[in-house]
Amino acid sequence: MADQPSARARAARPSGEGAAFSPLYRQIKDLLVQSLDRGEWKPGELIPSEIDLAARFQVSQGTVRKAVDELAAEHLLLRRQGKGTFVATHHEARVRYRFLRLAADDETEAGRAEAGRAESRILAAAACAARAEISRGLDLRAGETVIMIRRLLCMNQVPTVVDDIWLPGAAFRGLTLELLSANRAPMYGLFESEFGVSMVRADEKLRAVAAPAEIAALLNVEPGTPLLQVDRVSYTYGDRPMEIRRGLYLTDRYHYRNSLN
Repeated sequence: MADQPSARARAARPSGEGAAFSPLYRQIKDLLVQSLDRGEWKPGELIPSEIDLAARFQVSQGTVRKAVDELAAEHLLLRRQGKGTFVATHHEARVRYRFLRLAADDETEAGRAEAGRAESRILAAAACAARAEISRGLDLRAGETVIMIRRLLCMNQVPTVVDDIWLPGAAFRGLTLELLSANRAPMYGLFESEFGVSMVRADEKLRAVAAPAEIAALLNVEPGTPLLQVDRVSYTYGDRPMEIRRGLYLTDRYHYRNSLN
């Protein structure tokens, strides 16, 4: 017999026209995301078994499995054979490299190893009033405080990417140049561990640009050198924007790689 929605599952169903057509597993998925957002299960932690979750939500194990499958496909959860299902963390390589799409033109094992040797240098970090476009992108009021970071990413000791990053000041209060410079974890891992902000997805736009003089000097190239500009908005749970990032990529030995499926 098909699952009957519990009171808790019904509470997750959006109001308004069409709400009745929300599949039950999607309602369970929404409830799981709400638990992740509240921090009920921290990044890297084991979540309850499908049997326990089915009992909690008063649905079948199959319904829970379908919800968990979707969250795993979206990289919010990670399944580990024989161990269970864990909350995804940016301290784990397969999650981290989902957000670093730079790949070496050399597709050999040596080339892949070179691309993996990335060194992050924080050049600046300071609080400032957000420009209008940054405020809009982060859903802030005009002039609200943001943390602005400039980072140089070196691949195999060669300057390759300059990132300008803007973060909402309220969520990242206490984020300083000293903290960023001392950090040895991935930047998103630091955001997760120190500020409780998990970046779970991002939207990006790419275009070709000519290197401005200031950026050219950081990348050790001539002004006007072709660069790839990547504009990213990163979101935490509930599709809340938590980061705007503009990366300028030198692609003479690297390319921006993506998979469409």
